Amino acid sequence: MDERIRKQLDFSLEIDKEKNIFRQTSLSGKGRKENDAEHAWHMAIMAYLLREYSNEEIDITKTMLMCLIHDIVEIDAGDTYAYDEEGKKTQKEREDAAKERIFSLLPGDQKQELTELFDEFEEGKTAESRFAHAMDNIQPLMLNDSNDGMDWREHNASAKAVYGRHAMTKLGSEKIYEITDQILKKHIERGNLT
Repeated sequence: MDERIRKQLDFSLEIDKEKNIFRQTSLSGKGRKENDAEHAWHMAIMAYLLREYSNEEIDITKTMLMCLIHDIVEIDAGDTYAYDEEGKKTQKEREDAAKERIFSLLPGDQKQELTELFDEFEEGKTAESRFAHAMDNIQPLMLNDSNDGMDWREHNASAKAVYGRHAMTKLGSEKIYEITDQILKKHIERGNLT
């Protein structure tokens, strides 16, 4: 087998492990916790569907790929819950090590491409990364809303913390932030957010 395709297939098999990384967000209908692969797939489709609400013109293919790869590092680093302040202290270090190991499975040009795309997402300075962050935020919020705030109650999440996370949503899409704000106000009123 040619070395390039062997590396590409090795990487493709390795990322199958993303299906085993479970998040703190429950599936709609009060189902089991979703895994990282489901989350990435869902937000990539949402990016395509909702692209007209981006604050800026975006390359939707780039944005969707960003959505699909943004949590691959959690295969090694594990999922850090959005409101876990202790876990966030070591998150970057864990994810950087994972990024190097996992993307190094690829041929050099593709390693560089996906590493740069991952870093662009993390930095949140481009239109595509800001809109991808909006998807990363609205997707679990939508699921949590469908479950009457079950996950927020389970973790005793505060409205302040959730609003803080959604500052990135506003940078990517004012329209989606308006919807976020409506949903959060409803859950504050219901007592699902402290």
